[in-house]
Amino acid sequence: MVNNSITFIGLDTHKEFFEVAYIEDKRDAKPVSLGRIHGTKLALQKLVRQFESKHPGSTLHFVYEAGPCGYWIYRFLTSLGHCCFVVAPSLIPKKAGERIKTDKRDALKLALLLRSGDMDPIYVPEPEDEAMRDLSRARETAMKDLKDAKYQLKAMLLRNNIRCDIQDNWSAQHLRWLTELVLPHPSQQIVLQEAIQTISERIRRLERLDNELTYHVKNWRYYPVVKAIQAMRGVRLLVAVGVIAELGDLSRFDHPRKLMSYLGLVPSEHSSGGKRKQGGITRTGNTRARRLLVEGAHSYRYAANVSTELQKRQENLSKEIIDIAWQAQLRLCKRYQRLIKRGKNYNLVVTAIAREMIAYIWAISREIVLTPVNPAKRLARVPA
Repeated sequence: MVNNSITFIGLDTHKEFFEVAYIEDKRDAKPVSLGRIHGTKLALQKLVRQFESKHPGSTLHFVYEAGPCGYWIYRFLTSLGHCCFVVAPSLIPKKAGERIKTDKRDALKLALLLRSGDMDPIYVPEPEDEAMRDLSRARETAMKDLKDAKYQLKAMLLRNNIRCDIQDNWSAQHLRWLTELVLPHPSQQIVLQEAIQTISERIRRLERLDNELTYHVKNWRYYPVVKAIQAMRGVRLLVAVGVIAELGDLSRFDHPRKLMSYLGLVPSEHSSGGKRKQGGITRTGNTRARRLLVEGAHSYRYAANVSTELQKRQENLSKEIIDIAWQAQLRLCKRYQRLIKRGKNYNLVVTAIAREMIAYIWAISREIVLTPVNPAKRLARVPA
């Protein structure tokens, strides 16, 4: 007799241990807590074997919350041939008046909600996509650290009323001027030298990461998409890599409005009784991708034109992609000026442009045919 039952297993994951609970796919079944196991692959493999022996022929469906533990649990369980779902903590239903929270209750709740179908799994990137995302984020962190160091040094000079006549800040000439400065107190001189050394080190760190990113992105499977969306104004290499690294496969969105909503670029709404009230954008989804789009949207405040740099980025691209990029530029530049003339707030205008930018990026990505991942070599499988 074939066993078509499903066993739903909830994992409340932590750094050192996992809390485990399960419930069978039966009408009167009740969730059962199995306690804690070590947060290692060996302990997880042992748990899988226990379920396979206790429930022979049953399909195992695992679920856990997305968090600092990452996706290695998902990839390990799917590599063993079982289904695994990763859910966003913010989208897990909560009962009104729920005041007690424990690891045991969380694991039981996950198993119950998975059986009832009240949770939607999130997108899990491929390992190489996650690696490129880590590199892109590391570059952004390096840029932020460099800016912070520069701000600290400039604040110190301002406190001491030291002004520089060199217009090109942080050039070789400006750095030479800084090294030749002599402050009145030896302690301040030490702080100055340390700040200069920190800035120099962080400049070199940023250059290294820029070189690595430029090299590795050319071997990335999404590089054709990255190259294509650079045909758009305001989308240079770093923005293109950042957006695609954060969002992954854009073909999973069957309409650009779903992508806008995913990025939190659509207005919030509270409507009732025939009255419609819209507020600011929802700000849900990926914060970094949304910020990169907003940064790129500032470039549409100028009149539509194709610069020499943009022409170089559009070389060897198909006519369809270049046409989409030009249509985007014509529309978004006009829309920007129209909203400004209507007296709209500058931030609101830029956000509106960013919302439409992602729609054109989605359209361009659909013009690119990517090589599918080889299932035999694929580590991250989509749950069945």
